[in-house]
Amino acid sequence: MNPKERMRRALRHEPVDRLPTQINYTGRMGALLAAYYDVTVDALPAFLDNHMLRVDLSFPARFNADRTQKFDWWGVGFDTGEEGYFPSHTPLTDAPDLDTFAWPDPRDPDLLAGARAAIDDDGGRRFITPNFGWALFERAWSLRGLDTFLMDLILDPGYAGELLDRITAIQLALIDRFLELGVDGAYFGDDYGAQKNMLISPDMWRAFIKPRLDRLFAPFRDRGLPIIMHSDGQIQPILPDLVEIGLTALNPVQPEVLDHTWLHREFGGRLAFYGGVSTQTVLPFGTPDEVDAAVRAAVTTLAPAGTGLVIAPSHRMMGDISLANVDALLAAMQRYGG
Repeated sequence: MNPKERMRRALRHEPVDRLPTQINYTGRMGALLAAYYDVTVDALPAFLDNHMLRVDLSFPARFNADRTQKFDWWGVGFDTGEEGYFPSHTPLTDAPDLDTFAWPDPRDPDLLAGARAAIDDDGGRRFITPNFGWALFERAWSLRGLDTFLMDLILDPGYAGELLDRITAIQLALIDRFLELGVDGAYFGDDYGAQKNMLISPDMWRAFIKPRLDRLFAPFRDRGLPIIMHSDGQIQPILPDLVEIGLTALNPVQPEVLDHTWLHREFGGRLAFYGGVSTQTVLPFGTPDEVDAAVRAAVTTLAPAGTGLVIAPSHRMMGDISLANVDALLAAMQRYGG
């Protein structure tokens, strides 16, 4: 099987020759890995045996004057001094008028040029998804500011709903264009949970997020394409809702937050899993032997039938992970993946 077929079959809980694998990483970690394994940064995904290719939007890079902020397509500024995602400019915080905001144009003819080129270069080898990170709830609060948007949900629900509707309309226009390119499925990222509980109540999530997320899932669901979603944290109360609207595979299945035995017991066969090896504890702070044991535990618990799992770190690997532990991760993926 090639990576595309292996991914498709694993997501459908069908027999595979071995479990698919995926390792994502920050730019800083990518440079460290490329130097360590003596490959180019461009060759690193193939070296790591990544099965999925996420394609993104193409737009000119834009920074503030001192280059401490890099702006995304929506106009949110991210702190360039941090390795993770830290919005330091949320444009609707001080200028909340939705009618005068400079909304990005999803019809821009050059917007998918890079995605089209990446798909052509791949030649049908990998499982290709559009990268809809910061898809809905996160997109709203990244534009408005987290604390401000959380207050909007309570004090000005009409405004919060209108903001979410405008985001949904833009995302749907982009989804249509990505589908025309022939992507193999969906990848959404939208974090709803913290370590111990959800960021908003399940009822509020069902009122504001679920119906709009359902609309974003629908174009893929209607075509029979798998839907992968990354959502960090303790989201156990809404997992049945996500399955109801068509979620195929859950990422990152953080072992510190969602019990793997419970997950497989409750959702095995209805959900595939993607992740399972902690970037919070074992990869940055464990030993190589503990990394090996973590991979074995994830495979044994989440994929006892040898399918239904994409073995992966639970999030992008960052520079706090030792290269010895990366070696152990790669070896364990090969050893226990089948």
